[in-house]
Amino acid sequence: MIQLEKIFKWVNAGNNRTFLLKDINLTINEGEFVSVMGPSGSGKSTLLNIIGMLDEPSEGSYHFLGNDVYKMKEKQRSQLYKENIGFVFQAYHLIDELTVYENIETPLLYQNIKSSERQAIVADMLDRFNIVGKKDLFPSQLSGGQQQLVGVARALIAKPKLLLADEPTGNLNSKQGEEIMELFRQLNQESGTTIIQVTHSEKNAEYGQRIIHLLDGRIEK
Repeated sequence: MIQLEKIFKWVNAGNNRTFLLKDINLTINEGEFVSVMGPSGSGKSTLLNIIGMLDEPSEGSYHFLGNDVYKMKEKQRSQLYKENIGFVFQAYHLIDELTVYENIETPLLYQNIKSSERQAIVADMLDRFNIVGKKDLFPSQLSGGQQQLVGVARALIAKPKLLLADEPTGNLNSKQGEEIMELFRQLNQESGTTIIQVTHSEKNAEYGQRIIHLLDGRIEK
């Protein structure tokens, strides 16, 4: 499903080049649940953003579902992302001007789903995450944990083939965190959703079938 070859990412400051990722070679098969671990600054979020097509490497190639991502036109790449990838961000990235309901509904708007069907799908998600009472509130009116739940609901609503999660339980209490991880496991086992999560938590990492350790931008062997 995912093939990264010789991926490097660096930033230039004056004459100095700082490497964020170095020589990343990684294959992830459809249906895998992979955890990425490593200390702060090891390149975890950068790797996730490249896989999620939110960032481009300085060098290297990326194939996703058989497509050579960097040879695609911007519009095609955007379509590939919208149709296949759900992203749970550490900083939520909810749209401030939209209500909880509208935030969760957004991914469905790209999928030509009829309005009545959309309403039913969103209602089901609100129910699953126990946030029905929050549906007309705006992100600024929610606690960090509630915003995180809305972010997870939005990422899952369109049933993505690939779910990317950056510290998905970082702002949740332990009970909520466990529920989210169990939900991910269920999605992976029952729906075959491929999941890549970045986490500091050993406990969360163990939900994955494989753990990748990053250190100083490299995958540790």
